Amino acid sequence: MNLTVALARLLIFPGILFAVPAAWFFLWVERKSVALMQERIGPPFMQPFFDFVKLLGKTTPVRNGPGGLLMQAWPLVAVSAAAGAVGLLPVLPSSGGFEGDLILLLALLEIPSICIIAAGFSSRSLFAEIGSAREAVLSVSYNVVFLLAILSIAASQHTFRLEALAQLPVSPLRYLGILAIVVCLPAKLHINPFSLPNAEQEIYSGPLTEYAGAELAMWELSHGLEWVASAGLVATLAIPHFASWSVDVLVFVAVSFGIVLLLSVLAAATARLAIDTTVRFYWQCTLIFACLIMVLTISSTLFTRVQS
Repeated sequence: MNLTVALARLLIFPGILFAVPAAWFFLWVERKSVALMQERIGPPFMQPFFDFVKLLGKTTPVRNGPGGLLMQAWPLVAVSAAAGAVGLLPVLPSSGGFEGDLILLLALLEIPSICIIAAGFSSRSLFAEIGSAREAVLSVSYNVVFLLAILSIAASQHTFRLEALAQLPVSPLRYLGILAIVVCLPAKLHINPFSLPNAEQEIYSGPLTEYAGAELAMWELSHGLEWVASAGLVATLAIPHFASWSVDVLVFVAVSFGIVLLLSVLAAATARLAIDTTVRFYWQCTLIFACLIMVLTISSTLFTRVQS
């Protein structure tokens, strides 16, 4: 990938110029879907953007010392990582990329979660520290399945390059891995039934309790960009490329929208699970998907070698 293509993907499409409006749109879809499921009117279409602008205009609490600087840095790092993850998605055919960019994408997707954990402990708030501890436990629980599913898909296709994965035909094994990834997304995006880190009825806003103003606006933008990156990753793996770039873009947006809508409806239809139930779910139930994927991947690889 040359520098021009890399900058175009990061800054224009599917990068910042597309990802930021898409983040606000997906946040609106999430809130509107939950409202309709609960027989409420819900927010107007532009509400996430208005909330972002309103928060930018509010005063941020003055914090002295290294802890204050760290609290200012965490949301900026989270936004940068989420935007970088979106920029790596191979939406268009022949969009470049490099060998191993899937590993970089996975690392960038994990940085916002790490930043949330660090932000809660940096604030020295009891509620924020409880939320960060929950986020850490939840992250360890679902990441075993999430990472194994993606790496198994890549290993079964013998490539860790995103563009190559997007162009290869979709197999039943790949769909099984995609199903495991989708099951992990509610925990990754902090929505019901796995919204433990930010349980408002118990710990206010969890790790973000002490945040306000522009810093909180950056956290909201980071959450929206995580929606775009996570839904876009599933759309990239599930839908092969077509001959026309315009069709690729429309299908990418439509599938991403469908994933956001599906997860939002699931969040509205379920209640928050306790931390022990969540850990048990991922370690006992969903881990079966990852183990099955690994077994099938190894069997497929051995079968291919025997044939050759």
